[in-house]
Amino acid sequence: MIDHLALAIGHGLLAIAMLRLVMRPALDEDPLIGAIRKQAQGNRKATSAAGRSAARRARADSEAAPREDA
Repeated sequence: MIDHLALAIGHGLLAIAMLRLVMRPALDEDPLIGAIRKQAQGNRKATSAAGRSAARRARADSEAAPREDA
């Protein structure tokens, strides 16, 4: 009888721990996925002529903008 009780308590606690881990909201979110998507999108833009031109214009605009030194 004690062996059954010990097994039931041990397995019950493991089941509760597993449910708490599975029900976490951050379980389905992988922070690396966003970084990989941004990198892939940047690579896609860099391979097209329009993307290279846009990047060149953005660099030229940022260099031409007046800088305010405080």
